[in-house]
Amino acid sequence: MIEKDELLKPYSLDVASTLTALNATENGLESNEAQRRLKLYGPNKLPEPEGKSAFVRFISHFKDMLVYVLLAAAIATAFLGHWVDTWVIVGVVVLNAIVSFVQEGKAETALAGIRNMLSSRAQVLRDHKWDEINADELVVGDIVRLKSGDRVPADLRLMEATGLRIEESALTGESVPADKGTAAMATDSPLGDRSCMAYSGSMVSAGRGVGVVTAIGALTEIGQISRMITEVETLDTPLTKQMDRFSKSLAWVVLSMLALMLIIGVLFHGQGIAEVFMAAIGFAVAAIPEGLPTILTITLAIGVQRMARRNAITRKLTAVETLGAITVICSDKTGTLTRNEMTAQKVLTRCGQYDVSGDGYQPIGDITIADKKVVISNAPCLSALLEVVSVANDTHVIMENDEWRIVGEPTEAALRVLGNKASFDATGYVRLAAIPFESSNKFMATLNDTPSGERKILLKGAPDRLIERCKTELNANGATEVINASYWHQQVEMLGRQGLRVLAAATCVVPSSKSTLELSDLEQEMVFVGLIGIVDPPRPEAIAAISECHKAGIRVKMITGDHADTAKAIGIEMGIGNAETIKVVTGDQLEVASDEELQQLAGSCDIFARTSPEHKLRLVMALQARGEVVAMTGDGVNDAPALKRADVGIAMGIKGTEATKDAADIVLADDNFSSIEKAIEEGRTIYDNIQKSLLFILPTNGAQGFVMLFSVLLGLTLPLTPVQILWVNMVVAVTLALALAFEPSEPNLMSRPPRKPGTSIISAPFLLRVAIVSTLIGVLTMSLFAFELASGSSDAIAKTMALNALVLAQTFYLFNSRYIEVSSLSLSRLLSNKVAWLMVGTLLLLQIAYVYLPMMNRWFGSTPLSMTQWGICILFGFIVFLIVELEKYIFRKSKKA
Repeated sequence: MIEKDELLKPYSLDVASTLTALNATENGLESNEAQRRLKLYGPNKLPEPEGKSAFVRFISHFKDMLVYVLLAAAIATAFLGHWVDTWVIVGVVVLNAIVSFVQEGKAETALAGIRNMLSSRAQVLRDHKWDEINADELVVGDIVRLKSGDRVPADLRLMEATGLRIEESALTGESVPADKGTAAMATDSPLGDRSCMAYSGSMVSAGRGVGVVTAIGALTEIGQISRMITEVETLDTPLTKQMDRFSKSLAWVVLSMLALMLIIGVLFHGQGIAEVFMAAIGFAVAAIPEGLPTILTITLAIGVQRMARRNAITRKLTAVETLGAITVICSDKTGTLTRNEMTAQKVLTRCGQYDVSGDGYQPIGDITIADKKVVISNAPCLSALLEVVSVANDTHVIMENDEWRIVGEPTEAALRVLGNKASFDATGYVRLAAIPFESSNKFMATLNDTPSGERKILLKGAPDRLIERCKTELNANGATEVINASYWHQQVEMLGRQGLRVLAAATCVVPSSKSTLELSDLEQEMVFVGLIGIVDPPRPEAIAAISECHKAGIRVKMITGDHADTAKAIGIEMGIGNAETIKVVTGDQLEVASDEELQQLAGSCDIFARTSPEHKLRLVMALQARGEVVAMTGDGVNDAPALKRADVGIAMGIKGTEATKDAADIVLADDNFSSIEKAIEEGRTIYDNIQKSLLFILPTNGAQGFVMLFSVLLGLTLPLTPVQILWVNMVVAVTLALALAFEPSEPNLMSRPPRKPGTSIISAPFLLRVAIVSTLIGVLTMSLFAFELASGSSDAIAKTMALNALVLAQTFYLFNSRYIEVSSLSLSRLLSNKVAWLMVGTLLLLQIAYVYLPMMNRWFGSTPLSMTQWGICILFGFIVFLIVELEKYIFRKSKKA
């Protein structure tokens, strides 16, 4: 008995060697041996994921330098007996953690999604008889039987295969079911070419087969993907990194200023330690934007709602902003860039080459030649071909829930739709016998009575198999002549170079006495009719979206499990590359590439074909190593590890597997690549609005910190208490700062290049404005406080006036911040954001309550003000607005110079 690690490549061994290596026989295992192996190696299921508890996830939201400083301030006020300050500070910190925890969303359940793909039952040969058991009881060496409609319960080395075709797109990315056989493959065969293997989680679409179990549970191919998901390291988002650097820098600045305040207040001004300590705590509370996490969360949450309206469902808040920093999109082909609906696009007969319009399974489209619609009755070759593909066909296309879907195989569905577009009437045909499709033959044949009274053999399948069986072909006049085999082989190659999957059709009239159909009957008087080129068509809207991404400086790379020729043709049609310079890199090349070579290939090439899940993951990591911010799209379980590793994982919501959706950060409700481009636009808007929020919040906190710091350094009476500062911070953050989250997109948003990874969220011009506005508001607040005291006003009135002036100055500054560079001195601009005015009104109501409600007067030490005093505060705010507009004007002039 051996593990999979020892039997590395069962597909490269013949059946007898595989059975010997597994210590198994064609007659299956005995029950006692199966039970022994089950106890020794465990059940055929994937291991449960280890998730974090809700408590651990909640506590993780306190891991921030600024939060540590605030908690230290709360402890210090508790020791000094200032319990109101303590509970207000603790309340703010806990509130922010709760908001972040609630918005975090559900934990990833990617492994559960994969487990749902596994079969629950299996037919197994034990004790020399067939029995049905739970799939998790399978062991290596069991003999398993498959039939159409079954989900493969474990990795199997096939021993028998009769017309067996298996849908493996979730693992390989191929558009059509894979033909299966029993012949051993080369040791370096990629996953999609291992025709003698059936993999756990894939679906049998046709035929039947028998195989020996070579791997179970975590050792299956799908189990390896599951392991990769658990081991993939997720990266911090660009915003997370920037805010982490900002928080640490600000925390050290605050701590340094605290130390300076304590030293100067005690040693130079002779103030009491308790008094200076409270002032220092007030400074910490003033300088730290404790409402910032809440504002960021709300801004991202608003972005989530906007994106949902554009068919992009966000599972992780930070992914919204990260989209705005994307420099590369790695996209799966099947179902993402293409429709995942096979479509007949070309028909070639001796009458000429026909184009077929219309995509997907909707039976709408025309058959044309030289841009002229074809009259079927005038094209005998085309009519004969339509008869073959429509009658020798077991697939049906039906309308269900306003969508066209197929019952059968995608390739046959394309042929069925071709006949429907030509309005071919298949009624009146009676099938007498059939030879079903088998991978060893690669064709299907039927014996039919036709409405005209003739009895015919109708044959369709691989062109090489049909050409060799035909002695004649149908010419343009509908007569037969000797087949020109070399011509047809050239046409097959020509269609193949266009990325088309090519099928052929042949027919033969037989005596009316014939009632059976054998393989030998197909070697008699078969007449070659023509070729059909089938493709999984690109989404037209995806082509436009790729063009928009290129304009925005974002590269699009296609990573698919499909063949190189198909990938190249689709890539050219999508606009990912052009025919002269396009280069396709295959999985074999990626397999032998070193990490350095892989980085080079990842950077220089845009199309990758015949890739495995490991290749996709390595490509994402290679691009990230080059400093790119990577989005990865996909719909199959084979995409899940790469989606989890990418900076933003984007899954298809309609055709995507549950495992893929649960590993992704964003799910597209319409499976439309163009929704990605819209989501990126939204992400850039959100980043702009976050910058505007920071540009607004930092000077307001800076002004408060300025007031506390210089009051202590100059030995002056404190204009504000820590609790009053917390009031200002919270009411401004949840009203005025929130208004900036509703700002619309800038006009030139998608013509800008992506922002460079690693750049600071606060640029040098931003810092200059923060310093100017902080100083301006701080000086005005201190001046007003000092003026009121000098005029004989009480300490309560002076403090209330100072706080009111501070709040109103920030209110006017909000309208400066709505436009970072552009002037706000325009009525249309001032009125363009209705939410801003709503928030201003809300803030004024809160501030009126702060000034006049007795309860608020007791809690915060405020006192009622006269209308004249309100007017002075409003004037101070208007002065701030005008000075900032002057600074913006100077900045615009200097930038032009």
